[in-house]
Amino acid sequence: MQVTSFNINLTSEHPERLEAFYRDVIGLTPVPEEEGGGFRTAPGGALIYIADHSETRGPTKEPQRVLINFSVSDLKSEQQRLKDQGVPFIREEGREYWGGVFSTFLDPDGNYLQLLEFRPD
Repeated sequence: MQVTSFNINLTSEHPERLEAFYRDVIGLTPVPEEEGGGFRTAPGGALIYIADHSETRGPTKEPQRVLINFSVSDLKSEQQRLKDQGVPFIREEGREYWGGVFSTFLDPDGNYLQLLEFRPD
């Protein structure tokens, strides 16, 4: 397989609410050439698409099944920025043995998102 791009599709009963969260709270850049709900995660990085789906109802039932990680250079400040906007966190600055530090938070549908900072010290 020769992959030319990588995209994540999030479906929601309320896609407009998720679009606003990913754009206005997280601060992802909308992709203007994509119609409705397309966001770039980083220059040259994956795209996140948000759409409705006929079988998606209510909050996610297994939020830990897919974890979307946002690698950041200053986890503390990003975490505080999100908390100041009322974003709920379920894990704050959990250190892993390999040097990663994670903070896990929720989007409006209950999907798990994570801030990740690599701190090898």
